[in-house]
Amino acid sequence: SNPATRSGMLGLNDLAWRSSPTQVGTDQNWNNMGVSNFTSIATKTDGTMWVWGSNGTYASNYGKLGLNAPNPTSLSSPTQLPGTDWARGYSWTDLSAGVKTNGELWMWGYGEEGATGHNDRTNRSSPVQVGGTNWSSADGHLQGAANNAAYAIRTDGTLWSWGINRQNGQLGLNSLQDKSSP
Repeated sequence: SNPATRSGMLGLNDLAWRSSPTQVGTDQNWNNMGVSNFTSIATKTDGTMWVWGSNGTYASNYGKLGLNAPNPTSLSSPTQLPGTDWARGYSWTDLSAGVKTNGELWMWGYGEEGATGHNDRTNRSSPVQVGGTNWSSADGHLQGAANNAAYAIRTDGTLWSWGINRQNGQLGLNSLQDKSSP
């Protein structure tokens, strides 16, 4: 069976397959969304952020949904994260992030490679602010790689990277050392 259907990432409160587009809920005020590896994360125009789908990949649940627990393993309908000042949400393999309207960056999920940017290697099951402000919420200004590296652009146009680097120097820092903070 397809893992995407077991995760509930369609947000339709079931695990059924769909072969045609189906509206999620009755709301018409969705602002933007990000999906990856069976997890969906979206913001609404009122500043709320919603998550559904898988809480991690395969047998590991790293708290990627941000609901302060490694379980449930998945949710089949949108569930709101705390706060009403979210500008944009992002989701990658075992990691999620959000930028607030004031430029704060928050990350959660798999942190063992330093990819959550909190200057440690701790998994987080709820959003925790990454140091600094002025992170851009513009489309494409925060990206994550499947190998647990993250990249972000601040509002001043500077590019920042962190996470795993020892494989091939993917952070662009002229070294092969992992970096656990931007």
